[in-house]
Amino acid sequence: MAPVEPADRTVPTAGPHPDPAAPAPPSRPGPGHRRGHVLRAGGLVVAVLVLLLTTAVSIAVGTKSIPLAVVLDGLFAPDGSENAVIVQDYRLTRTLLGLAVGVGLGLAGALMQALTRNPLADPGLLGVTSGASAAVVLSMWVFGVTGLSGYVWFAFLGAAVTSLAVYALGTSGRGAASPVRLVLAGTAVNASLIAGISALTFLDRDSFQELRIWSIGSLAGRDHAVLVQVLPFLGAGALLALALAGPLNALALGDELGSALGARVVRTRVLGAVAITLLCGAATAAVGPIGFLGLIVPHAVRLVTGPDQRWQLPYCLVLSPTLLLASDVLGRVLVRPDELAVGIMTAALGAPVLIALVRRRKVPQL
Repeated sequence: MAPVEPADRTVPTAGPHPDPAAPAPPSRPGPGHRRGHVLRAGGLVVAVLVLLLTTAVSIAVGTKSIPLAVVLDGLFAPDGSENAVIVQDYRLTRTLLGLAVGVGLGLAGALMQALTRNPLADPGLLGVTSGASAAVVLSMWVFGVTGLSGYVWFAFLGAAVTSLAVYALGTSGRGAASPVRLVLAGTAVNASLIAGISALTFLDRDSFQELRIWSIGSLAGRDHAVLVQVLPFLGAGALLALALAGPLNALALGDELGSALGARVVRTRVLGAVAITLLCGAATAAVGPIGFLGLIVPHAVRLVTGPDQRWQLPYCLVLSPTLLLASDVLGRVLVRPDELAVGIMTAALGAPVLIALVRRRKVPQL
């Protein structure tokens, strides 16, 4: 088959237009292309090293000052002392949970922004966070569940059901699914669930005291069992998200052009919704709603990696838990001997960053 002239490459006028930030169709790599891959790979290695450093700081630093030598003894040779218990049962578990939750929220945000073609989309856009919260409220109201180990399963179920409902609403009626319809459906469901949650918590304030604490978003007070319960869901969601990088690149060019390049549009959207449910639903169930990670990290990563999902997703996988753990450490240090919940810290850090990013460059719209 004869090669096609560049002037002959036209985008179909029917259907959605390609995203301006979408990756270009594949072409023969040149020296600049290979240099870009090397630089991105080097940056990812640096990001991993920063994550390891942040993880070590999270274990070493807390509301109680413990010498580093004692921290190392409590970590590798626990003797049952108070400091060893703090390091093993509190700081280590908290740090591991922060790593898992950070991965989930970062990948969920990147997937949602890719599926909706909106770089400022939030993981709560499809109602996942509100669905999890609503399920927690109903489990307390109907079944009397009060412990996190009990309502974590209700929260995950609520996130899954809500995601399916939003997708069904966004694809019902005439025409195929579109990012705009999914966003509108998610906004409507999200608003309805928030209104219901507010009404129930207002009617029975004493019964929902634990929910109000959980709704702030915190890594504190979670035991090892919580991590064990949500880790399989987060792991499955992360693997699925990484596997969708190639199809998402094709889908960013538009549904019709992406389909012409071999992407299965419906399957990619369905699997993306499943991955978002697993990642954001499990993370929210474990520690409560934590904002801005799924919004800020993918947007910041895009400034470094460009629109290629094959680089965006690994970067988000590394940098999101880094930001979450750093925010948690700051919350423990700033108001010693008390601490600020990580949900408050991410909001305080993320809001000005978001404003700066929006002012710095024009954000593509839906």
